[in-house]
Amino acid sequence: MAGLKILALNGGSSSFKVSLFEFSQSQPESPLWSTKVERKRPDDDPIADLERQIQANCPRVDAVGHRIVHGGKAFRQTARVTAEVKDGIARMAAFAPEHNLLEMEGVEAAERMFGPQVPQFAVFATAFHATLPPVAYVYPGPAIWVDEGIRRYGFHGISHQYVSRKAAELLGRDLASLRMVSCHLGNGCSLAAVREGQSVDTSMGFTPLEGLMMGTRSGTVDPGILIHLVRHCGYTAEDLDRVLNKESGLKGVSGVSGDMRDILAAITQGNQQAKLAFDIYVRRIASGIAALLPALDGLDVLVFTGGVGENCAPVRDAVLAELAFLGAPVRSLVVPTREEWEIARECAGMLGA
Repeated sequence: MAGLKILALNGGSSSFKVSLFEFSQSQPESPLWSTKVERKRPDDDPIADLERQIQANCPRVDAVGHRIVHGGKAFRQTARVTAEVKDGIARMAAFAPEHNLLEMEGVEAAERMFGPQVPQFAVFATAFHATLPPVAYVYPGPAIWVDEGIRRYGFHGISHQYVSRKAAELLGRDLASLRMVSCHLGNGCSLAAVREGQSVDTSMGFTPLEGLMMGTRSGTVDPGILIHLVRHCGYTAEDLDRVLNKESGLKGVSGVSGDMRDILAAITQGNQQAKLAFDIYVRRIASGIAALLPALDGLDVLVFTGGVGENCAPVRDAVLAELAFLGAPVRSLVVPTREEWEIARECAGMLGA
């Protein structure tokens, strides 16, 4: 299918990364065009900006692929967008409202621009983790939770899928032969244990809030703290949502910022809270990696990706130092993630390219 043009929309909670790929190129991972559209103020309309830029730069596309954060139990792989799929994505917005709702707006915008004749595909960030075994996805609560959809789903799957395959290529190894931990460290952070090319455990859970300490998200905390805050401090569900998602993590501990670059700058100025935030961040990553090792029965390679994972050597060095107890030096790689390319690749596969 020479000349196949696929537009990939990588939607977050307030932004879209957009790339156009042509599969006839000798290096198709390089986009023909790309941009980022952000909501910088509460009253900004990223969808209107998105439409303007796409219409100016993408007069023709053969398909559109969308990152959808939460696919729940229903969507275990990439799916062509239909009315039924739209309804399912909207239902999952209860678990990831800031992401799924904006991503659905992207689907509707693409349909307005290109019409129903251009196929659209939903590429789910949870799909890579559909291979988790029950020992990894069942929470130790009442058994009925699983029937109600309360289970570990895992996220950042598009990134983990790409970097695990790319790491195998760089090592000249068959992906099926590797025991790997993929570390996606950005504003959101997660780990994935990848064995025989499949996710067998991961740090994020029912929502993207569980697991590692992140930029502004707490990651895992004692649930008794939340009960205490509700019973004795008058917290509402909205209060907990705000504090855990936007006022915790690096930002909450340091009192400085959720951006690792700001944390490192504050440390050089002698800010002890920033140093504490860095140390907790690193300890949580190292502890999370160690917790995944039983699922792998060993470790062949540790892969760092995401904005922090790719660009912050002090974090990588500190994590590896924490893992020195494993004995032999842990082999590590830095693999820049290419989520938009992975979205387009999934779409091409659905089209038979």
